[in-house]
Amino acid sequence: MIDPKLLRTDPDRLRRAQTARGESPELIDQLLEADEDRRAAIAASETLRARQKELGRAVAGATVETRPGLLAEAKSLADQVKEAEAGTGVAEARFAELMALLPNPPYEDVPRGGEDDFTILETQGTPRDFAAEGFTPRDHLELGELLGAIDVERGAKVAGSRFYYLTGVGALLEMALTQYAVSQAVAWGFTPMIVPSLVKPSAMEGTGFLGQAAQDVYYLPADDLYLVGTSEVALAAYHSGEILDGDALPLRYMGYSPCFRREAGSYGKDTRGIFRVHWFDKVEMFVYCRPEDSPAEHRKILGYEKQFITALGIPFQVLDVAAGDLGMSAARKFDCYGWVPSQGKYREITSTSDCTQFQARRLNIRARYADGVGPVATLNGTLCAMTRIIIMILENNQMADGSVVVPEVLRPYLGGRETLVPAGQ
Repeated sequence: MIDPKLLRTDPDRLRRAQTARGESPELIDQLLEADEDRRAAIAASETLRARQKELGRAVAGATVETRPGLLAEAKSLADQVKEAEAGTGVAEARFAELMALLPNPPYEDVPRGGEDDFTILETQGTPRDFAAEGFTPRDHLELGELLGAIDVERGAKVAGSRFYYLTGVGALLEMALTQYAVSQAVAWGFTPMIVPSLVKPSAMEGTGFLGQAAQDVYYLPADDLYLVGTSEVALAAYHSGEILDGDALPLRYMGYSPCFRREAGSYGKDTRGIFRVHWFDKVEMFVYCRPEDSPAEHRKILGYEKQFITALGIPFQVLDVAAGDLGMSAARKFDCYGWVPSQGKYREITSTSDCTQFQARRLNIRARYADGVGPVATLNGTLCAMTRIIIMILENNQMADGSVVVPEVLRPYLGGRETLVPAGQ
């Protein structure tokens, strides 16, 4: 949710923001009208209540002659107050309904356009030249099957398409990644948390996942609960309805949880292997900070992601995502795309979003500052989405015989193992 003051003082900025996102600026005009109606209804209701109080005092001091007339007026006024309060409720609900549709306005310097209009900020690492090494790289599924690490056939048998098993060294590799990611996050000052994977509608709505992303969310109607697509939801809602100590900010949390996504609209995309699946595990970073500090915190989270990917030896690019490809809550998002040798291109493996005060306002998360109480800013960032990082490790570190070199930083978590070898070797 945006600050309503921004709607009144700078509606043109919000119109530009809507246009940048590829959304209709007409929503701003509808909001302005609804806000005017709401404020008018509130003013009318307050005027009537003030008159009602005056009349109450007048009745108390009325004479026998004037009392009947005043009582009649009071009865009529009570009906008017009741009607005005009902009208105020309708106007408030209409305004809230429209506000819930308004996404966070992107920063003015965010690239304009859609999914393909990102700006590449930097490229780190050099993809291997497999041709020069004398062999064609296998894709992660072929490697996973050779290593006895990935079983999508039985995953589909048990749970349906886009499900999988990690077996043997595949399971050990995820456990190693989890331990390494957690140890890094703790060293960076994040408090580790195991968070709920089922949340109430208020948590999903508050984080902006029941807007444009609603079709991608699993819902359990019998329990009125949602399966989270990222632990960002539980981490953001952790302090909902609270007033934090401004001097204690920033608060940095690291959440680990399974993530569930319907992948609506992805029919026919990435159907092979485990790149686009309905469930995966993820280590997520989350920060609460002062609003003025969010751009610097955003860069800091990006730096942690880059450090993690670099330590694993994965070539990658950093993208400044275009406004039309931002989630509802994000004012800016940086993505890291890792190199996939079998596809000959970079694919998304992490992202980090600056949500400014948007989620905090929806979740009523504030802090007590020197100059009073006000909203905080929230930021999130993927540290390790397991399936995609496993893809990158297998494909980028493969050898001609199907073995895979283990990144050095993961070896302590795999009993010192330096190489994953095909089953039976």
